[in-house]
Amino acid sequence: MLNHQLYNDLLLKFRQQYHREPAVVAYAPGRVEVLGNHTDYNEGFVLSAAINFGTFFACAPRAGDTCRLTAGDLMQEVSFRTGALKPSREHGWSNYVKGVLSGLGARQPLTHGFDGMFLGDVPLGSGLSSSAALEMCAGLALEKLYGITVDSLSLARIGQLAEHKYAGVKCGLLDQISSLFGKTGTLVETDFRSLSVKHVPLGRDACLLMCNTHAKHALVDGEYNQRRAACEEATAYFATVLPHPVTALRDVSWQEWETRHAGLPELVARRAAHPIGENERVRKGSRLLAGNDLAGFGQLMYESHESSRTLFENSCPELDAIVAAARQLPGVLGARLSGGGFGGSVVALAHPRDAAGAAAALATTYRHAFGRTCDTCVLVPSDGARLVPR
Repeated sequence: MLNHQLYNDLLLKFRQQYHREPAVVAYAPGRVEVLGNHTDYNEGFVLSAAINFGTFFACAPRAGDTCRLTAGDLMQEVSFRTGALKPSREHGWSNYVKGVLSGLGARQPLTHGFDGMFLGDVPLGSGLSSSAALEMCAGLALEKLYGITVDSLSLARIGQLAEHKYAGVKCGLLDQISSLFGKTGTLVETDFRSLSVKHVPLGRDACLLMCNTHAKHALVDGEYNQRRAACEEATAYFATVLPHPVTALRDVSWQEWETRHAGLPELVARRAAHPIGENERVRKGSRLLAGNDLAGFGQLMYESHESSRTLFENSCPELDAIVAAARQLPGVLGARLSGGGFGGSVVALAHPRDAAGAAAALATTYRHAFGRTCDTCVLVPSDGARLVPR
C-alpha cells in the first residue's frame, strides 16, 4: 500500500534539489509490534506487522566519491565521502543511511557517490520504527544503485549494525525483519533464533489502532541498553543453574524463572521475567489467532503491557493511561505499548466496526488527562519493503 502523494512529493523535491530524475526509488514500511516485547535480542518470538506508513528513498549516481543526502521533510542536506563514513552528531538522521552504506561497502567497493533523498510519513518518536523504514528503503535503493546483491536477512543485519555503530542503539532485528517481510492482512511471526518467518492472518474481524502519545521516546539515552544488559546478566546466571543449555532467555521457561530467580539481584530478576513471559505469550497468541480467539489474544496484549509496566519498567504514565482507558471500552479487545517503550505509541486491538468510536474515546480520555492531543489512526498490516518501478 503506497502513499502516491508522498511518492510524488519526493520526486518533485528530488528534482528541485538535484535538477534531475532519480535512477532508483525504494519504499519500506514502518512496523508495529503486536506481541513480544524485547524478545528479539533474547532469541525469542515476536508477532509484528508492517504498516501502512513508511519511507521512500530516491537516489542517482554521482561522479567522484562524494554523497549528498537530503532529508525531504526538513530539506536539509549533508555531504560525506564513501571512504570516510562516520556518525554525525549534528544531523543524526543521516547516520542510518551512512550505517547502511558502510555495511554495503563492506561487501563490495563503492565506486562512486550518489545524490539521495528520503521522505516518509511514519510518525517520528511514535515507536513505529521510522529508523528501520529508512534503513531498509535506503538499503534496497543503494544496493540496486551499486549493483550489490544482498539477501533480505543480510540487509536486515546491515540495518541492525547501522543502529549499533552509527545510532548507538543495541537493537535486535525485529524492526528490520518486520519492515522487509510484511504481508497484507497478516502478522509476521518471527523466531529470532532461527530467523524463520511465517505469516499469521489477523482476520477480518480485527483491526489495529495506533495511539501516538507524543511522549518522549529516545532510546539512545541508555535505558534500552540497560535493559539489554540486565537480560544478558540473567542469561549468564541461568546458564550456570539450569540442567540444560542456556544461550539466551528464550531457553528459560516461566516455571524455571519462578524456581531459580532468587539467585539473581532483584532488579535483574524482574527485568528477565518480562521477555521470558513474553515468549510464552507470543506462542500462545499465535495459537489463539489460528482459532480466531480474538478476545483471548487481546487479553494477552493487556498482560504484556502489565509486564512492561511492572517488570521491565519501559512504560510511562501516558502509555499506561491509554491502556487503562482501553480496558473500559467494550469495543477494544486488547492494548499494550509497542516498540522499545519509554514513550511513543500504544497499539490496540478492536473490531473494525468499533475502531472509529474507540479511537475518539481514547483521544478524549488522553486530552482530559494530559491536556494535549493523542493522535489515533488505524494501522493496516501491509506488504514489506520493495523497489518502486520507475
